[in-house]
Amino acid sequence: MATTDIGKARQSQLILTYGVGSLIPAGDQSFIICGIDSWNERFATEVEEPRLARSLGVATFKAPPAGGKRDIPVSRFPLVHYCSGCRRLGRPWEFGGSARDAECKNCVKPLTPSRFVACCEAGHIEDFPYFQWLHRGQTQESDEHTMSLKTRGMSSSLADIEIHCTCNVRPVSMQGAFDRSALLPIKSCSGRRPWLPGAEPVECRQQLRTLQRGSANVWFPATRSTISIPPWTGPTAELVSRLWPVLENLHGEALVNAVESTSKPKGVPTQAVVALVERRRGIASQAQPTESELRAEEYAALVAGSPGTGSGDNFVCLEVDVDDEIAHLVAQVSSVPRLREVRALHSFSRVTPTEAPENRGALSLEPCAWLPAVEVLGEGIFVRLDESLVRAWSESPHAQGRAAMIATAAARAESQDDPIKLSARYIAIHSLAHAVLQELSLDAGYPVSSLRERVYAESDQAGFLIYTASSDSAGSLGGLAALSKTERFATTLRNAIDRISWCSADPVCSESRGSGADGLNLAACHACLLLPETSCEDRNSHLDRVSVIGTLSDPEVGLVGVLE
Repeated sequence: MATTDIGKARQSQLILTYGVGSLIPAGDQSFIICGIDSWNERFATEVEEPRLARSLGVATFKAPPAGGKRDIPVSRFPLVHYCSGCRRLGRPWEFGGSARDAECKNCVKPLTPSRFVACCEAGHIEDFPYFQWLHRGQTQESDEHTMSLKTRGMSSSLADIEIHCTCNVRPVSMQGAFDRSALLPIKSCSGRRPWLPGAEPVECRQQLRTLQRGSANVWFPATRSTISIPPWTGPTAELVSRLWPVLENLHGEALVNAVESTSKPKGVPTQAVVALVERRRGIASQAQPTESELRAEEYAALVAGSPGTGSGDNFVCLEVDVDDEIAHLVAQVSSVPRLREVRALHSFSRVTPTEAPENRGALSLEPCAWLPAVEVLGEGIFVRLDESLVRAWSESPHAQGRAAMIATAAARAESQDDPIKLSARYIAIHSLAHAVLQELSLDAGYPVSSLRERVYAESDQAGFLIYTASSDSAGSLGGLAALSKTERFATTLRNAIDRISWCSADPVCSESRGSGADGLNLAACHACLLLPETSCEDRNSHLDRVSVIGTLSDPEVGLVGVLE
């Protein structure tokens, strides 16, 4: 394990970009982030969100440690390195130094980590098997095996990279190493978990895949987030969170006396504190809420609104008048000048993102009572569409046909999509949310990557929330919620629909029968609907602007066309 500081990262990056099990570059070196049971908890502040904690089966959350040295431990990975001087391949200590040096003592040159790693869909990762790749089926003339990596200098392709060995076997190029079954005949998964120091390899029957060390599919975070809603936010909730270790085990008169003896914020009644303590205590005895149940509570809170109770309230949602021009489409627009989102990392996957628990990497060797999370304070706009008209459109033959095309692509790719995401309702609302988010970015001056969507499209829901998603300064510029004003939002929505009514890639884009990962998009491309990865909660999948604006020959079949 590294014993010196190798770099810095923001707390949010240690959840979404460089979380447990991911590879983090540090200069010319590469390291893997170790499990949370190795983290320095002294500098990890607690992040309260009881509903989300219960849904993930933990007691609480903690922000990634910050403030001390070497808060987040790392291990060097991959171990196979390359020397640009003598061109040898080997582990750092095989170059005459120690595992910490990463320098060739003969050439006095820094070592470069291998460009290639091997992963499986169960979340394991190991060094690329150079020895097996080179020596497969070849007779060895010597017991000495010192491998080297050479490039012929004719091109930058894999065929130009050759592996040599002192045993005089015929050199082999890296051509074909990225084929899906390239490693199947030469190496099976070793079940290694280098992000968990001291962890023994586990039995694994998954197929190994060759990946670039820095490619996106080496690590996919599995996160869950929620918006803090009443009564879990505000002065009362903050008081209960602060005193929870004391109040948790008190009942009846003892609880009332303890609350009354506490210095409470002005306007916080004793009975409200007692009621919240009892409600929070009751969460532990309830079944773990699902993602769908958490979203339903959020949607209800956004529809109901909340004026806030003071400066300490982290959920303020104020309904504004809907312009007559869009009233046929929009039932409610709400300004959300203040909200709090908690985003937790609970596992990760490799090669392909998956919802299957057995194919996710664990964050710790032994189960922990907490998970890493960050909180984001920001603002947003909530939009609820007319439910009756959305239902009428989603039952139309055109809507059902478009949804069936995406469902067929999902089945062909053996995708484990939530049925909700394959519904016509979700596809249209999700696509409209993308269009509105892009337009809001232009009007509010926010970078698109600092805004985020939250789609509510269950059978009894028809809305979306666009809010600031960045924990840095770009997420606190202000001005987004102000765009909810009656006339301004009507203009924004009209411009958003006009913008996606024509794409520079048309007619190819609008006539697409499947695009994006696994063909889970229809009419959607980077010129019209796709957003930065940080902005879309669904990895830019299940999008189709034709569902919103109709076809070029028949606009009336789209959601907006039907509602006009």
